[in-house]
Amino acid sequence: MKKRICIWLASVCCGLFTACAVITINVYFPEKAAKEAYKSLDDMMLKNPAASQEKQPAADQPAAPPETRPQSLLRRLPSISLVASAHAAEDVGDELAVEVAGMPEVTRAYEEMSRRLPALTALFNSGAVGLTNQGLVTVRDKSRVTPADEALLAAENSSRKVVVGAMARAILKITRQEDTRESRSQVLARAAATFAEARREAARPGWWVQGQNGRWLQK
Repeated sequence: MKKRICIWLASVCCGLFTACAVITINVYFPEKAAKEAYKSLDDMMLKNPAASQEKQPAADQPAAPPETRPQSLLRRLPSISLVASAHAAEDVGDELAVEVAGMPEVTRAYEEMSRRLPALTALFNSGAVGLTNQGLVTVRDKSRVTPADEALLAAENSSRKVVVGAMARAILKITRQEDTRESRSQVLARAAATFAEARREAARPGWWVQGQNGRWLQK
């Protein structure tokens, strides 16, 4: 009798454990929409100061006429209510981008990343650093980096974590999922991997990137 009771209790515990595992695995993550949102945020908020100066017309030359191509929802953000846009957008990627762009900490993070962009690009070009499968920047050749470069990488990774964390919170909010420690942890991990994928696709030829399997390759 006692043996049967023990077997029954073990079966119940296994069933509960399996149910919990299923709940953890089934946290919804809109991967495609998140990737598009990251790309939209970079396109709108990540500015290269050096490139902007190169594009400015000389004093004795007339300015080029403005582009006439349609602007995206995000490029019109200053004149659109963020809350209204988020509710009106049919595409989840647009909703996510609008939600994340409206967070002050994300604005500050992108401003800081923009200032670091020229120096960071030079490090990528030299092969001194690479992009990890979590979207962070790591040293690959210590002989080519200085203490100042290492400080720059630490600051850059801190800014990137702010963006990824904001995306995880936005996903839970827009998909109406409960924001618990467990759900945020699951979504945060996938948000980081998706951020890395978006940055891998945007990486220039010759840059070192780490695949999801952990292997490094040069584009």
